[in-house]
Amino acid sequence: MLILDNLLIGGIRFVLDKVASAVDQEMNDEGRLREELLAAQMRYELGEMSDEDFVEFQDDILLRLREIREREREAAGGAAGAMSFQPGAFDVDVSFTADRTYGDEEEP
Repeated sequence: MLILDNLLIGGIRFVLDKVASAVDQEMNDEGRLREELLAAQMRYELGEMSDEDFVEFQDDILLRLREIREREREAAGGAAGAMSFQPGAFDVDVSFTADRTYGDEEEP
């Protein structure tokens, strides 16, 4: 009976460790957080989300991204942490639509 209890408890512990690991990985996935931010931006642009809600959601996601990066720097032994923050050093996504298309038409 004791062996059965130990096996059962060990099995449950193993499963819970795996679930906790999967949840932690999901919560710390930068790609998923960026996708959530992009989806929120689309909802905002479509009018499905208010300004206040979008700003709050964006601040939360950006805070989580910063925390992930700080933990990664600490885990790397500070090697990445030796790099200082440089104002203006960030990624920018740009898109635009043209009012007029050029191609076979004669340009003005």
